[in-house]
Amino acid sequence: MWQMDSNRPIYIQLVERIIKEIIAGKYQPGEKMPTVRELAEIARVNPNTMQKAFSQLEQKGMLYTDRTVGRYVTQDQAKIREKGKQLARQLGEKFLADMRALGLTEDEIMEVLKTLMSGDKA
Repeated sequence: MWQMDSNRPIYIQLVERIIKEIIAGKYQPGEKMPTVRELAEIARVNPNTMQKAFSQLEQKGMLYTDRTVGRYVTQDQAKIREKGKQLARQLGEKFLADMRALGLTEDEIMEVLKTLMSGDKA
């Protein structure tokens, strides 16, 4: 079951989750996606909500439909990489905003990053 935030539209969260899974390689370029019903069951959402998410993913160019066979992940690897870069930037911006909200200086933020990257728990 996928964790959902009740304060945000479910279909948007589904779109974000599936994009992350495509970027991470869970679904490969050109790979056939599970059906709407299969993914809706896994996520424990209404199939109509998953259908709306799939439609959004098609509009964003992350999926395409072969009307007779099903939906597939885009084969455009440049698009997938670009979405990955956009997501990384969004996550980085959120991290910086959160650190600044805590009152950390740029040097302190860099120290946090260095610690995280080295795997230390300090």
